[in-house]
Order: sequence, then structure tokens, then C-alpha cells
Amino acid sequence: MSGTDETSARTETSQNHNAAPRYCDDKFRTHWVRYVGQSLMAAISVLVVLLILDSVKQTVLIASLGASAFLACTLPCSQYSRPRYLIGGYLVGMVVGGTSFLLASWLAETAMLDMHQAQIVFGALATGMAMFLMVVTDTEHPPAASLALGFVLNEWDALTVLAVLSGIVALTSIKEVLKPRLMDLL
Repeated sequence: MSGTDETSARTETSQNHNAAPRYCDDKFRTHWVRYVGQSLMAAISVLVVLLILDSVKQTVLIASLGASAFLACTLPCSQYSRPRYLIGGYLVGMVVGGTSFLLASWLAETAMLDMHQAQIVFGALATGMAMFLMVVTDTEHPPAASLALGFVLNEWDALTVLAVLSGIVALTSIKEVLKPRLMDLL
């Protein structure tokens, strides 16, 4: 590196360190209406889903919808907020989590492990297995891995499964209908 290159590199570095901290995204100034609108869309989408699914008591299983709403509304043009990833990831998470819960319950009933220990072991396995299957099936959706864990750690029934599936389908549908008006915020 020549002396001039070193000096300019040092100047750039010192300017970056001395720059005032940024508290707002640069795009916010010109697209603030979209930022507010898409954040409201996420809130309204989750509100509609929660109002419809009010009978579900295991809210920890539905909490992953908040993270999914964040991804769908802040990155609506990303491949990871396409229906394949949102709905496919949830299907993987529910199947893996549900199966892991049933295996943990079976082990606890056969006295091989107590239920708490079985939930710890199978919760960890469900998270890793959901991640693996999502990557292999090209349906990666991080909130769905937490859904798999939630299905192992919490009691659930057919209504819960229906509620979670209905929630992600509703969120995906709302996002797809409004997608032409949305932009990636990140």
C-alpha cells in the first residue's frame, strides 16, 4: 500500500469513528409513510389473527406470528417472506414440534425420562431438526424453528394447530395482497 493509500484509509477510518451516531435509517426520511404503513400493517395483521384465534390459550405458540409479521412486513420482497417460506416453514415447525412432543410424552409415560427432562431433550432436538428440514426443503423461516420448540414445551391440541396454521396463512395472504404497495425496509 502506498503512503497516499494508507493516509486516505486512515482518514476514512477516523471519519467513520468520529461520525455522529445514526438513530434513523437513511431511507426513513424519504419513505416514512411506507415505514409507518408497513408497521401498522404488521400490527393490524397480528390483531386480526389474534381476534380470530381468541379461543387459543397457548399464546406462546402463536407468538412466533409476531416475528413472522416482522419479516413479512419489513422484507416483503425477500424470498424469505414468500408463501413457500412462511407457510412451508410453519408446516415443518408444527410437524417436527408435534412429533417431538409426542415422542417426549411417550418416553415420559414409559418412565425412561420424566416429562421435564424429555421436553428439554426433545425441545433442543426439535429446534435442530426443524432447522435441518427447513434448509433441506428450502422453506427456511426462523420463527418456525421457535414454533417447533414451543410445540414441545407447551401443551397443545388440534385447535392450536388449526389456529397457528390459520394465522400464518392469513398473514401471508394479507402480505401477498398488499405486496405491490410494499417495499423492503431493511
